[in-house]
Amino acid sequence: MRTKIFFYAVSLALFAFIGCSEDENNGNPGDTTGRITVQLTDAPFPFDMVAEANVTVFKVDARLKDGDDDEMDDDTEGSSFVTLMEEEISVNLLDLTNGVTEELADVEIPVGTYDLVRVHVKGVNVVLTDERTFDLNVPSGAQTGIKVFIEPGLTVAGGLSSDLLLDFDVSRSFVAKGNLNSVDGINGFNFKPVIKASNLSTAGTLSGTVTTMDGEETVVLDAAQISILDANDEPITSGATNIDGNYAIMGLEAGTYKAFASLTGYVNSDTLEVNIVAANKTVQDFQLEAEVVEEEMEESN
Repeated sequence: MRTKIFFYAVSLALFAFIGCSEDENNGNPGDTTGRITVQLTDAPFPFDMVAEANVTVFKVDARLKDGDDDEMDDDTEGSSFVTLMEEEISVNLLDLTNGVTEELADVEIPVGTYDLVRVHVKGVNVVLTDERTFDLNVPSGAQTGIKVFIEPGLTVAGGLSSDLLLDFDVSRSFVAKGNLNSVDGINGFNFKPVIKASNLSTAGTLSGTVTTMDGEETVVLDAAQISILDANDEPITSGATNIDGNYAIMGLEAGTYKAFASLTGYVNSDTLEVNIVAANKTVQDFQLEAEVVEEEMEESN
């Protein structure tokens, strides 16, 4: 089987889909390998003072669900881990937003269900807009790898292609230290990697455009935030629009969510229900109204 791995740095967000050449659900019973793709993305990064958030991924492996040796090394006899990639790929996570991904692997692996991946990283650093660079320590990321569970597990069927999205949450992974009111107040970062693995056969994408009206002209809004909530109004993830007013949030498990858009200087949009369909894209646009600025009345009389 062929397996693809993509690196996506978001807003908790590259786009992947399950493709097949035989029966969509069962594959070819005679084949002993299938195909998997893995993509990486990143969740919305809130700091406008950061120019780059760089990592180098040098190895990714995955565990067969029936294995009970999550502490074993790949070279250990009887290990259930399969190496998906083993080469250095350096990425600026801030480039991997709104549906942009970096392909980490495209390999054939044994059929079965995989429930865990380990991402080995090094060379982590943050570059601020004032050009200062902070090199960060990688806790266990280089030695044992960052463990990321796949829920539900990713099933690789004979002769078919499966896609896995690794969503690198930049906003939670790079914790700034110092005074965040200005770029020169930042004196460092702690690296606490948060990565989510999405089985793109059971997950979908929410995308759209955020605009406002300037007279009779429709104007797109850059840096508008799109918040995703569950049925209990608990936050799930978020995204941000680019300079064209577009956004894309990948790796949402199929189901119904609530979503709204917001931007400083504008009234929040209504909270809308959005239905995410597995391996499909749901489009939801938002239009914001500018806040009314109360002007002081000059009382001359």
